[in-house]
Amino acid sequence: MEGVAISCSTLSSTSCFRTSWSVYKAPRGLPILGKSLCRRSFGIKAEVNYVNAEAAKKLIAVEEYTVLDVRDKSQFDRAHIKSCKHVPLFIENKDNDIGTIVNRTLHNNFSGLFYGLPFTKPNPEFVQSVKSQFSPEKKLLVVCQEGLRSAAAANKLEAAGFQNIACITSGLQSVKPGTFDTVGSTELQDAGKAGLVQVQGKISAVLGTVLICAFLFITFFPDQAEKLLQMAPSG
Repeated sequence: MEGVAISCSTLSSTSCFRTSWSVYKAPRGLPILGKSLCRRSFGIKAEVNYVNAEAAKKLIAVEEYTVLDVRDKSQFDRAHIKSCKHVPLFIENKDNDIGTIVNRTLHNNFSGLFYGLPFTKPNPEFVQSVKSQFSPEKKLLVVCQEGLRSAAAANKLEAAGFQNIACITSGLQSVKPGTFDTVGSTELQDAGKAGLVQVQGKISAVLGTVLICAFLFITFFPDQAEKLLQMAPSG
């Protein structure tokens, strides 16, 4: 036999095959062409891990996850988890074109007035800002107030190559007081409350307390309550 061409197959981390040529020499120096099968590399898509607040606390304490807060600055300033990183998914829209001015005015007179929400736009530097602070292997717990922005942010980071991402289901509004060490003037679950809705809530609480006290007074002290009613001026 002059020589035998051997086909070799090498396996790398790929999903589709490519063919490459190798040259083997027979004992008498005659070159023989052979094929080697290789595989191209493929990326394994990471899945976002959605957890409740207690499980999130364990991720931070045991698995050393870093908290990435993606809320706007106003909610972040009201309350945030201690030592977290802040990269907002949306930023305040201060553009001065006619369309933006009209939309901002409408927003400020309705949603902004009643709910204290700033007029925002997507942060074009969000992914790049996160990349500048963390490697793709970094374990990140992405949080927002209701859970929607954190899910959107996690999808963006996943597409950018981040491999270890978790989110709190339903957001920080579901976190009970005392679960995390926090910084700010209110509890995490209340950081999304502002504007007239918050004032209305306080007024309703006061009126409710007054009505309950009046009911109890009339129930347990009917005679005194009747005398007070008689003292009230009649129309």
